[in-house]
Amino acid sequence: MNSSKEQKVSLHPRNKHQGQYDFGVLTNACPELKLFVNINEFGTETINFFNPKAVLLLNKALLKAYYKIDFWEIPKHYLCPPIPGRADYIHHIASLLKETNLTQNVTCLDVGTGANLIYPIIGTHEYNWTFIASDIETVSLENATNIIENNSRLHNRVELRKQENPNFIFKEIIRPKEQITVTICNPPFHRSAKQAQEGTRRKLQNLQETHPLTLTLNFGGQHNELWCKGGEKKFIKNMIKESALFSKQCKWFTTLVSKKEHLPAFYEALKRVNAKTVKTIPMGQGNKLSRILAWSFQ
Repeated sequence: MNSSKEQKVSLHPRNKHQGQYDFGVLTNACPELKLFVNINEFGTETINFFNPKAVLLLNKALLKAYYKIDFWEIPKHYLCPPIPGRADYIHHIASLLKETNLTQNVTCLDVGTGANLIYPIIGTHEYNWTFIASDIETVSLENATNIIENNSRLHNRVELRKQENPNFIFKEIIRPKEQITVTICNPPFHRSAKQAQEGTRRKLQNLQETHPLTLTLNFGGQHNELWCKGGEKKFIKNMIKESALFSKQCKWFTTLVSKKEHLPAFYEALKRVNAKTVKTIPMGQGNKLSRILAWSFQ
């Protein structure tokens, strides 16, 4: 197990979003974005990342310019994901699959795909994977359906499945005898709405921003996207326990882990289910550190 001390890490070498955003390319892809581009005190073009409209248009521009997505909308108040970080997860998983000679006919299960469908969008474009994308929420799946229907390159590449039982993760989604190459998941990190709001407030204070909290929550995410009972720790421990039921149907299980102090509990849970291989993959952008926990029974 790789549990060594974490250090500053940069974006994956194959990530298209190294360095500063090229607003020339982005405003050409999405002319509406021009209204929100300004010059900061360092003479660099940027946007106000606490303006939900600006962030939404930035994402539309990134998806059109780099991933050939012509239509992308999300419902109001739903998670508007930071695309460079989401792309990083996909690239690290691609590297993991290459290391284990699993690059052909990859089927990826995206657990909790959300309304934004961001991982299938990136994975189908960058690596030609096919996706099963699950979620427990009807609104999210309806919006994801709309994205697929309005982008022909996603047709026949992404299959949406609703998880009817919120206590299950893989059960009732992975079908009998179905073979999955890898699972990915960006779990709800917080234990409650209050904890999610406190996290947002701390982020604002750290950045010395004066925008009201409600503004950031406009693109901050819904209940199922941000918090669940027991938070990240309980969610991932449940995922580990359930993964053992599909040990012969899935080559790799993976999830993002926000809090490194949770890793020892996850390693212990993986020992209990007799996982054969466990990897912890550092991931980060600047000073923001995260990690991917990956395990296999094969």
